[in-house]
Amino acid sequence: MAKLKRKEYEAHMDQLQHELVAMARWLQGTGRRVVVLLEGRDTAGKGGVINAIAEHMNPRACRVVALPRPTERESTQWYFQRYVPHLPAAGELVLFDRSWYNRAGVEKVMGFADDAQVKAFLKQAPAFEKLLVDDGIVLFKYWLACDQEKQEERFAERLKDPLKRWKLSPIDLKAREHYDDYTRAREAMFKATHTAHAPWALVDFNDQKRGRLTLIRDLLDRLPDTQVPPARVTLDPLPGKPKKERYGVVKPLPKFAD
Repeated sequence: MAKLKRKEYEAHMDQLQHELVAMARWLQGTGRRVVVLLEGRDTAGKGGVINAIAEHMNPRACRVVALPRPTERESTQWYFQRYVPHLPAAGELVLFDRSWYNRAGVEKVMGFADDAQVKAFLKQAPAFEKLLVDDGIVLFKYWLACDQEKQEERFAERLKDPLKRWKLSPIDLKAREHYDDYTRAREAMFKATHTAHAPWALVDFNDQKRGRLTLIRDLLDRLPDTQVPPARVTLDPLPGKPKKERYGVVKPLPKFAD
């Protein structure tokens, strides 16, 4: 399938983002709670699709959660415990940039969790997610896929670009050697956790623009009708001439000079 031209992509994305804004109104009007887990290959495009979803949404309705490595204390807790405080309240959508599935992915492949811990996780995850769904949370689980050749291109791009080099962690560089291991870990994870109450959706992100559109379209289509019209707002004429800013104690900074 041919790559989308920029204007075509932007037109499709503009329509989807209007629907996302309407979805935020639906969330806040109904008090529903939505969790979206975004997992996948390094460089696949999790950050890009998260930005596309959240860009125009009310920040009171949309939160992004990207947790660091567990602290020493957290590493002694029940594995799911550190994620629970970040679950949504009424009217919220929470986007997890990686999630509790770290245990079945990077922790398993890179040796941060042993076989017994991974086995316990794969047994407990469906039960944990059933509790969330039974409590009314709408749960989406997406896995973003890309070929190794495309992954290598993106790693090289990050290395060359000073604005993206922060994305290259030592773990990312080491993970380059484990493409097949991640595939096996993913398939084992799907086998254990692709359930009727919390199914996985796998999205091809070799073409990131098309991947974003595919994922967001699927997310919106799997929600109830969220087309809530915006509240009617009018801007009545001001009672007098518009006023200019007045400064007292603090003056504006000098204007930027190009």
